[in-house]
Amino acid sequence: MSRLILGDGLLGSELVNQTGWDYISRKKDGIDFTDYSTYKRFLQPYDEIINCVAHTDTYDKNREKHWNVNYKSVSDLVDICNHWNQKLIQISTDYIYSNSKSNASELDVPVHCENWYGYTKLLSDGYVQLKSENYLLIRTSFKKEPFDYPKGWMIKGNFDYTSKISELIIKLVESDCNGIYNVGTETKTLYELGKKTNPNIEPTYDYIDETVPDDISMNLEKLESIMIF
Repeated sequence: MSRLILGDGLLGSELVNQTGWDYISRKKDGIDFTDYSTYKRFLQPYDEIINCVAHTDTYDKNREKHWNVNYKSVSDLVDICNHWNQKLIQISTDYIYSNSKSNASELDVPVHCENWYGYTKLLSDGYVQLKSENYLLIRTSFKKEPFDYPKGWMIKGNFDYTSKISELIIKLVESDCNGIYNVGTETKTLYELGKKTNPNIEPTYDYIDETVPDDISMNLEKLESIMIF
């Protein structure tokens, strides 16, 4: 099974490090992922495409950038994968569940997103579900290790360090699953995660603005049903 990773950010780089799968990126190949003509030729030889490209800055008010990177580029990718009979593995986010329901499952329909990052990712999730002929949609959250911030938010979720989340994603990809999966580890606050690698971290409720959700915890029963942790 041949696989190609799109993007070499925090998650894309870790997936490449752990698997050795091929990848393309803006930095390495001069690709503009909002213009499919710059990368379409790279995709054709592969069976599966793993899309790690996203504009994740929740505080960026540039709606056009969120739209082009998080939605338009994904809709283009769906159409390309359908044309070449490829499986699309789309990396989504727990932010689509923000404050809609604690312990949200894959069957829960998100009704409210706190910011444009979550909103555009929710729209692209919908496009994948409606239009893709073969897909795996992964809703997750990952953090840089070690956690080098002096304070940790008391946001509740299933996030973990990128190395651990990458391990789970790789197992899921190699198990040949389809559909939607929440991917993460036990529910914790960001402060509790940070304390694992930074014992001097302090908890804080001082969020930058109202776009940060308080609870993005997910139900992981579907993931746990196919994996042994």
